[in-house]
Amino acid sequence: MKNTALISTVVIAAALGGCASVKYGDPQAQETVNERFGSTDLQMTAKSMTESLLASPVIGEATAANKRPVLFVERIANKTDEHIDTESVLDSMTTKLLQSGRVRLVDMSRVESARSQLKFQNSDELVDPRTAIKFGQMIGAEYMYYGNLSSIVKEAGGTGDIYNKFTKTKSVYYKFTLKLMNLKTGLVEWQDEQEIRKTAKKGLLGM
Repeated sequence: MKNTALISTVVIAAALGGCASVKYGDPQAQETVNERFGSTDLQMTAKSMTESLLASPVIGEATAANKRPVLFVERIANKTDEHIDTESVLDSMTTKLLQSGRVRLVDMSRVESARSQLKFQNSDELVDPRTAIKFGQMIGAEYMYYGNLSSIVKEAGGTGDIYNKFTKTKSVYYKFTLKLMNLKTGLVEWQDEQEIRKTAKKGLLGM
């Protein structure tokens, strides 16, 4: 009896403690865990918006003139109720833009770090002045790339007929809006939207 009890205890402990099973998955596979903004939405948005910008007249004309316009990226304002890493969305977009070889980017988030390094190079006796990079040589951006993310959430269920009484439906609509502004003229020369709608149904009893 003691042995049986010991074995049962070990089995229960293993079940509760969780013998974790981890495996790799395809990072490009469609994610359908829940209705919240996820990796598939990020990948789809980055691909769609990047292709739209690269196909726009402003980039097309620059490419025809053998030029690579310089962009600086402003943050994407998150107007949803979710904590969404919009910087990660921008990173995916800027990676694709740079890999296209058709634009150049200025990283404004590292300007102060660059300024500190230039001050060090031009004022510290440890640096050979012949190799120090002088101030006033950075290339100015021609365009600002910016936008916002908004969402509309609706829920239904839990009342009415027998089906709706025990089933809850949640619909989430996301809209990405991105723009490209000419810093010299102030004109918005490109703008596009990516819309995403996700619906989830869940039994109120956890089914």
